[in-house]
Amino acid sequence: MLQKVEFEDDFQPLQEDRSYLLQPAFYWEVIQRRWVYFMLPFVTILAAGAAAAVLWPPTYLSEGRILVQSQQIPSELVRPTVTSAAQERIQVIQQRTMTRDNLIAIADKFRLFPDKRTLMSPTEIVAEVKKHTKIAPVDLQIDFKQRTRAENPTIVFSVGFEYSNAAIAAQVANELMTRILNEDLRDRTSRATDTTKFLGREVQRLQAENSALDAKIAQLRITQGRPASSNGADQSTSTLTQLKSELIQKGALYSERHPLIQSLKKQIEALEKVAAAPVATNDAATVASLEVMVAQQESLQKSLDAASAKLAAARLGENLEKDQQSEKLEIIEQPTAPQDPVKPNRLKVLAMAFAAALFGGAGLAVLMELLDKGIRRSNDLLSVVDGQLIISIPYISTAAETRTRRRRILVGLGAIALVAVGLLVVVYLFLPPLDLMIAKAKVGLFR
Repeated sequence: MLQKVEFEDDFQPLQEDRSYLLQPAFYWEVIQRRWVYFMLPFVTILAAGAAAAVLWPPTYLSEGRILVQSQQIPSELVRPTVTSAAQERIQVIQQRTMTRDNLIAIADKFRLFPDKRTLMSPTEIVAEVKKHTKIAPVDLQIDFKQRTRAENPTIVFSVGFEYSNAAIAAQVANELMTRILNEDLRDRTSRATDTTKFLGREVQRLQAENSALDAKIAQLRITQGRPASSNGADQSTSTLTQLKSELIQKGALYSERHPLIQSLKKQIEALEKVAAAPVATNDAATVASLEVMVAQQESLQKSLDAASAKLAAARLGENLEKDQQSEKLEIIEQPTAPQDPVKPNRLKVLAMAFAAALFGGAGLAVLMELLDKGIRRSNDLLSVVDGQLIISIPYISTAAETRTRRRRILVGLGAIALVAVGLLVVVYLFLPPLDLMIAKAKVGLFR
């Protein structure tokens, strides 16, 4: 016959307790049971990471620096012809240097990417060279309160090349810097020369118009019976003779299509037409026409003087560019063959591989522990048996276990004491005195 049994007050049924998750012993037991599942991914991932760190080919970066140097001669004395901003010129030079033809020529000259060349098209080669080329401004972080040229601060940019061979990386970086300097010099000289040529043609045009107008004025004054003064018929005849002589001299040097020859011919033709023109009568219309021509000549002379002054300044600016006394690019750090690669960071790769191996092994061990349905602790019984039918009995240590525990504690304390004494002996025998170490630390010798 069944009957209900009443539990005593100190007889408590088993309840769920998860405090074991905070005990290191629980995790040590898990490691002892699942060490195979932990070691398998740990060794595999760590070996793969170590192999990648060792076999990863190094990449070297050879880098140089270029300074945008200001004009050597004060701009108040000689004004530069090229007035574009340095940042704009650097961007233009960079685009011209990184053209398809230049990059293919560099790749062919130094035989870059020999293992890939047979499988790459010219477009892919250009993209690969661009990928390995590093051109970037250098942040100098200059913050002076007073600056003489606030509108044009110091500009420095770096030019580098990444490659698996340190010597070739340095050669390509030097080639890029040389091309950049040559392109800058050619660009500035070309701009200055084009400006001088344009102003020279403008001055020649104004001179031709002035000579023709001067001849017409002289002819009108002769027809009116006035003395020709310095701009009269005698000067017109003398000017025509000088132009013909100059045409003969310049014809020996230039072709018939040269702008200077064409201008001289137009001037001579205009003077000959004036000389062959019929004699006009001395009436009011002729006087009015003469006054208009004189006013035109004065205005034309002012334009000619202004153009001549600009031409003289342009020639000074051109000489400034040819002598490299204007704003220019200057190498302040030459690219050299680097000793250490920039990538890969083998220690970082090993550290990442170790962390991945540790997490991988721990993850697999925890997963296997969660999938295991075995009963190893009292809480596991609650999943199969009602807690009212199970009681917990505390563990009773025997005298031998107590003595063993005390012995382990004493052995541990003794080992710690021996290690401390050994460290003190090492410090005393091999390290310098404490006051000397403090003095060196104060002067920064340990940095």
